[in-house]
Amino acid sequence: MGFTDKVKNKAQELRGKAEETAGKATGKDDLEAEGTSDKAKGNIKQAGEKVKDALGVNEK
Repeated sequence: MGFTDKVKNKAQELRGKAEETAGKATGKDDLEAEGTSDKAKGNIKQAGEKVKDALGVNEK
């Protein structure tokens, strides 16, 4: 875990932001909601990685 997970989490967050923006622009509420959800999941995972870093937890 570590750097690779952080990159994947950030990618999920950015994908969610793009979906959310596209949903707003096109008026597709379901796409906007999916984007919001993906963005939130990415943020939560990033927060978990930060906690692990702060505690010095290294998973293998």
